[in-house]
Amino acid sequence: MLICSCGHWMHTEGIEERAYENGTAQWFIRSECRSCGLKVGADLPAGQTSGLVDRLIWTDDALHRLERMPPYVAPFYRDEVEGQARTLGERVITYETLFRSCTGERIEWEPEAEQRLDRVPASVRAMARIELERTAADRGTARVTVALMEEIKTKYFGMSNVKRPK
Repeated sequence: MLICSCGHWMHTEGIEERAYENGTAQWFIRSECRSCGLKVGADLPAGQTSGLVDRLIWTDDALHRLERMPPYVAPFYRDEVEGQARTLGERVITYETLFRSCTGERIEWEPEAEQRLDRVPASVRAMARIELERTAADRGTARVTVALMEEIKTKYFGMSNVKRPK
């Protein structure tokens, strides 16, 4: 942890995710002394906090995404993501972290499934994404397919686009 010249701890105020032309990802970590008000920043390779992060914190990009979720979804999603981060011993929640399933691995999406998700009403889209990724992870697959979407749609809403013989 950083200690200010006044002798008090520096508190992590925020983290910006940056990507440079050469493809390297950087984090800009902002810290402030709450005693004297001194503010400092450090530009580091992504994932290398070097003891500069004093608590579990969301990057600006991840927080921006969370704030755009419906108010009745965001608290549940936040709790799930933070719980997973604590389990994995992580202190920083990034934009990429938001798309990791509960298994800690990223769940991929078929392009057609991603397009269909975009047509889901915004008010339930985040919940639908969470449930689809959780179901895929529970089944040991790392991909959300249209077939899985249809199955979940039938399970929760009793409807599907799949034609069944009479």
